[in-house]
Amino acid sequence: MEIQSPPGVFDIMPFVSDEPWRQTHLWQYVEGVIKKLAFDYGFFEFRTPIFERAELFLRGIGEETDIVSKEMYVFPDRGGRELALRPEGTAPVMRALVEHGIKSPIQALRYFYIGPMFRYERPQAGRFRQHHQFGVELLGVSAPEADAEVISLLYQLYERLGLTNLKVHMNSLGDGECRTRFREALLEYLRGHLSTMSEDSQRRFDKNPLRILDSKDPNDKKVLEGAPSILSYLNSSDAAHFARIQELLTLIKVPFEISPLLVRGLDYYQRTVFEVTSGKLGAQNSVGGGGRYDGLLKQLGGPDLPSIGFGVGLERVIQLLLQEGIAEHIQPPQLTLMILPLDDNAKTKAFLLVEELRKRSVRSVVDFTGRKLKQAVAASVDAGAEWLLVLGERELETGKGSLKYLADGTLTEVSLDQIDVLVHLLHSRHTKG
Repeated sequence: MEIQSPPGVFDIMPFVSDEPWRQTHLWQYVEGVIKKLAFDYGFFEFRTPIFERAELFLRGIGEETDIVSKEMYVFPDRGGRELALRPEGTAPVMRALVEHGIKSPIQALRYFYIGPMFRYERPQAGRFRQHHQFGVELLGVSAPEADAEVISLLYQLYERLGLTNLKVHMNSLGDGECRTRFREALLEYLRGHLSTMSEDSQRRFDKNPLRILDSKDPNDKKVLEGAPSILSYLNSSDAAHFARIQELLTLIKVPFEISPLLVRGLDYYQRTVFEVTSGKLGAQNSVGGGGRYDGLLKQLGGPDLPSIGFGVGLERVIQLLLQEGIAEHIQPPQLTLMILPLDDNAKTKAFLLVEELRKRSVRSVVDFTGRKLKQAVAASVDAGAEWLLVLGERELETGKGSLKYLADGTLTEVSLDQIDVLVHLLHSRHTKG
């Protein structure tokens, strides 16, 4: 019986033709852009375990969130501990900071991460049970400039990748007092409509009514059109904070719109929340988002530091690159040289030669298959090699070989023992190309 991968996961491989978004070189390209961008903004990479104690997410994310109540992979280990595959990246970073102590050469703590996350949800376009996420966490700054900077970083990612038709949605959830007053007004409004709303919304009514604003049920959305806006309940400090973010984003020309029903799916958010959507992904159109979570670190046993961050699903980013025709211009790393030995003696020479070339960063391979010359040349072209070097009895006797530039068939005679000259030729032609 053939063993296949479980539902909702996928392999990332070179040269995938049926599902090109799974091609390794696209992922490597996006990850490279991400790391360069994060470094440009002064962020440092953070790596946490793939599984954590389940309690971390119950305390950090909230029991009434869909992630914890419906989607988390929870299992006991052999020691009887209840563990969970991480469904998101913020809580693990906070846990690590509390556990190991906060150390930073600068006042503001700036971290980013890239890695797999796990949620048991119905697989659909852009959503998988194992997905990959890029996220940033900026701690230690409560000023609205930090919020604008993090939103700018997220928008800059899409700009650097060349993506278009994107929109930033923003809202403010205010502080605890604002939310309490808004919660009372929301409950009063929803009470008259509750019997017609979804089962999830009815369950959330008593435990966490703000989660109802996040409902995807069409009838719930219609009811919520007449709901009060949380922006009407912001105090003067929160209103000024939110206004300053809008002012800064306008100055740096990041397009945005205010979305009063936006709450995001995690309980730890307060004040600023934001989301970037694409006009090319249909109903499930979010490509990244986040917000401010000033109390989370303290809630997990650490100091009371203001914090803001976001998470981006790489699967959707890569699918957008394909939809907009950008991915076709992103090519796998090109093979510089294919060496074809024609006999056993030539194989030894080819083996030694390719080792020297690799030490000098020439991407090169030897065809040891013993296939015929015509087949080997065709295979070199298929592999994307720039050059071909055939080694036979004559080349071993004279110590010279003919490099063939496969793009136009040009032949260049080279000395097989003058490695530095050979490397210079390969690199110079490669640079010009």
